[in-house]
Amino acid sequence: MTDSIPDKTATVVPQADEEKASNAPVEKSARVAVIAEPDTTHIDTSDEEKEKEEEEEEETDVDDSEILEDLPDDTEEIDLIHSKLFTISKLGLPRFTHLKRLCLRQNYIGALDHTDFDTLAELEELDLYDNRIKNVGDALNKLSALTSLDLSFNNLKHVPHSLAHLTSLKTIYFVQNKISHITGLEGVGRTLRSLELGGNKIRKIEGLDALVNLEELWLGKNKITRLENLGTLKKLKILSIQSNRIVKMENLEELESLEELYLSHNGIEKLEGLDKNFKLRTLDIGNNFIAQLENISHLSQLEELWMSYNKIATLQSLEPQLANISTLETIYLEGNPVQAKEGANYRRKVVLALPQIKQLDAT
Repeated sequence: MTDSIPDKTATVVPQADEEKASNAPVEKSARVAVIAEPDTTHIDTSDEEKEKEEEEEEETDVDDSEILEDLPDDTEEIDLIHSKLFTISKLGLPRFTHLKRLCLRQNYIGALDHTDFDTLAELEELDLYDNRIKNVGDALNKLSALTSLDLSFNNLKHVPHSLAHLTSLKTIYFVQNKISHITGLEGVGRTLRSLELGGNKIRKIEGLDALVNLEELWLGKNKITRLENLGTLKKLKILSIQSNRIVKMENLEELESLEELYLSHNGIEKLEGLDKNFKLRTLDIGNNFIAQLENISHLSQLEELWMSYNKIATLQSLEPQLANISTLETIYLEGNPVQAKEGANYRRKVVLALPQIKQLDAT
C-alpha cells in the first residue's frame, strides 16, 4: 500500500515502473509487488555477462483480497482505476459502510453481486466505466443513496430494470453500450436530472414520459430518425442528438426551458420548429443540408449559432435574422458555399451585418 493514506480517501493505482537501482528494497503497491535484486556485477566480466547480471524488476500479482486491507473501515472514497480486476468479490467492500464514492474504471469486471454492495447504504457515486458488464441484476438494489451511476463502455443490451430501487439517482451514464430501446426509467422519473445514452443502437426516442424533472438528455451517435415523444420534458435545458438520422426539426414546442440544442451531423434540410424555444442560448445545426438561414429571429437570448458545413449560399439573411439579437457572440458559417463565393470579402461582410459578434468561425 502507499505509505500514507489521506483521511478517509484511498486512491489505489497499479505500480508504475521504478528506476533500477542496486540494493533496492522490496516495494509493494496495491496491485503489484516489485522485487529488485541487488547488483551482482563483477569486475572483468564480459559485456554480455554484465547485461545478464543487471538488476531486474520482477512483478508479482497481489491477491485481490490484499488491495484494500490497510484501509480503515470509515474510508469514504476508493479509486481502483485500471487495476486488472476481473471481479470485486475479494475486495472486502462490505466493511466500508461509510463509503461515498467507488470508482472501478477500466477493469475487466464482467458481473456484479449484491453481496458486495448491500451494506454500502451511503454510497453516492458508483463508476464502472469501461468494464465487461452485461447485466446488473439485483446487485445495486439497496443503494438508495446513489446519485450518480456510470456504466458507460460496457456490454449492456438493456437499461437495467433495477433502476427503480435507486430512489436518489440524479445522473446516469450508459454511453457506448448495446442498448436498442429506452426502457426501465419510470422508477427514477422524480429524481433523474441527466441521462446519457450516446453511442448505442437506439432507433426511437421513447420511454421518457416519467422524466418530468430531466434537465439534460444526451442521445448522440445512435440511429434515431425522428424527434418525438419529448412533450413531458418541461424542464429540459440541454438536448443533444448529434450524429443520428434526423431529417426534420419538429416536436420541440413543448421544450420551453430548452437552452442548448445540438443537432449537428444529421440530414436536416430546413431550419424550423423553434417557435416556442425562446430560452435557447446555443444552437448547433452544423454539418446538415440547410440552405437558408430563417425562422430564428425571435431567439432573443441566443449566444452561439453553429451552422458550419451546410448549404448556405448567401449572406442576405444574416442581418434580418440575427442583427437584433444583442446577446449573439459567436457564429460559425465556415464550410458553406457562401464562404468560397464571397472569398476575401466573407469575414468583412459578416462582421458588418453582425457587429455584436465576438467570434466568427474558428479564428
